Amino acid sequence: MAEILQILILGLALGGVIALMGSGLSLVFGVMRIVNLAHPSLIIAGAYISYWAFKLLGVDPIVMLPVASVIMAAIGVLLYRLMLERQTKSAKYSEMTVLLNFALAMVVEGALGGLFTNTQRIVSPDYATDAFFIGDLFIPKGQLYAGIVSLTIIAGLTLFLKYSRLGYAIRATTQNREAAELLGVNVNFISVLAFAIGIGLAGAAGSLVSFVFSFFPAKHGEWIAMLMSVVVLGGMGSILGTVVAALFLSVIAAFVGAWVGATWSTLTFFVALFLILLVRPQGLFGEKPEMA
Repeated sequence: MAEILQILILGLALGGVIALMGSGLSLVFGVMRIVNLAHPSLIIAGAYISYWAFKLLGVDPIVMLPVASVIMAAIGVLLYRLMLERQTKSAKYSEMTVLLNFALAMVVEGALGGLFTNTQRIVSPDYATDAFFIGDLFIPKGQLYAGIVSLTIIAGLTLFLKYSRLGYAIRATTQNREAAELLGVNVNFISVLAFAIGIGLAGAAGSLVSFVFSFFPAKHGEWIAMLMSVVVLGGMGSILGTVVAALFLSVIAAFVGAWVGATWSTLTFFVALFLILLVRPQGLFGEKPEMA
């Protein structure tokens, strides 16, 4: 029983971080119908911001989180203006954005690899290697802090989307882009804002990832499948669904890693993605597509 509880604790702690990693991807898809394949590479860029701040200045990655978020959000605005804005009127907008973001992921990987090499790195604040002990159970402080911060950020995002005027506009655009525009919503501005928030969340996730996982530029190839499985299971565009799916799959992966083998843990996400697309492609909280 103690072993099961221990695995459950570890899975839930990591699930919070994975939920934050996927929330930005889900938000961007919900508003803009863009599958941002570059999202994991931008998370890694955020991780490098916190890594070098810690290495050069001794700044704690959690303290660095808002700075990394703002920097990445500004980069998000620039990327949208340069890459995506001109494609919005294209009949093949979705296809073009997938290709553009795939190319962007390769560019970011190459740039980070050229600047920092493909050496695995991790930030090591004191709490990253410490733990709380409750009887025979232990809770790693790094994972616990990262999970709590992640869920707090997601809760703040949810409140923003539900109660603020900009949140109303974002949700309206998510539900029906054309109708929102007819009602006076500046859809182009909302798209820029949503993309900036999504990439800002990538920066926040990167700060937490920097001391929870080891990372290197090419790591994004593994993470995109993991995040897609979380977002698809939750329902593309659903923040709540992303959180539920991240916690669920992280716990399953933790049990698989403990009982079958660590090398099989990541495979859990890939198998889940395959099964979801076969059985329920709209996900847990997504709307079933209408038949033509």
